[in-house]
Amino acid sequence: MADENIERVHCLIIGSGPAGYTAAIYAARANLKPVLYQGIQPGGQLTITTEVENYPGYPDGVQGPEMMIDFEKQAKRMGADIRYGIATKADFSGHPHKVWIDDEKLIEAEAVIISTGASAKWLGLPSEERLNGFGVSACAVCDGFFFRGKEVAIVGAGDTAAEEALYLSKLCTNVHMIVRRDEMRASKVMQERVLNTANIEVHFNTVTEEILGEKTVNAVRIKNNKTGELSEIPVSGFFVAIGHQPNSDIFKGQLDMDETGYISTIPGTSRTSVEGVFAAGDVQDKTYRQAVTAAGSGCMAALDAERYLSAKGL
Repeated sequence: MADENIERVHCLIIGSGPAGYTAAIYAARANLKPVLYQGIQPGGQLTITTEVENYPGYPDGVQGPEMMIDFEKQAKRMGADIRYGIATKADFSGHPHKVWIDDEKLIEAEAVIISTGASAKWLGLPSEERLNGFGVSACAVCDGFFFRGKEVAIVGAGDTAAEEALYLSKLCTNVHMIVRRDEMRASKVMQERVLNTANIEVHFNTVTEEILGEKTVNAVRIKNNKTGELSEIPVSGFFVAIGHQPNSDIFKGQLDMDETGYISTIPGTSRTSVEGVFAAGDVQDKTYRQAVTAAGSGCMAALDAERYLSAKGL
């Protein structure tokens, strides 16, 4: 590899959602001269959402993409070096830590903050993609408010789907829960809560055939797996709760993770199993997954990195 393709940096941030940009703001203010690579989706998951109403400081709400532009501008104003590029390989076996960008450029970093996020799993229907943000959502806590007093459907059978169905039941007139098998995967206590909630109707042995609507969702077509019977349910919202996939593949075998690929951090910190490597946002958080908690953990990661570098005299 040619020398011009190697760059040494003090603090490298991988990913650019609320966690990455907040880490960049704090790291820049601490004079860590952070370099941030935005990744495959600059701005993260919020760039594919529409209205965000639950982030503090925006009393009238804000469009997701606009909010991420604000975050980026603030990080740049503080002096963060923000670049296009995707981290494609990492080597944390020695020091400095090594991360390759776009399979070409090698970045050697004293400290690395991973904020690569997680991606919602989708059903893969064209109508789901077309109506994403127009009645289709992968986050009931984020978007349930917009469907107050309306009828909605949610697909999924695990604890997250059960939790989100219960959350929606407090806001919506009726919640149709679409479950592929003849039983739910959720814990017994969560199943009982769902089944004992009057306005949640569980459709077992059922799959989603199509989400209907021109500009916004107005119904969902479902199919009974056993009988093959098709039916339509009029709904205003369709929530997908079949899980998230943390964007952590390039770090596998190098950092401790749970069985689903979320990076493990030392409780109360952003520190990973490798000294000088920190993780923030949804790549290490499978519980809350909110913009505000991601931003908070980005702050933690920058402060942890600053203390680490200071203690090392770097």
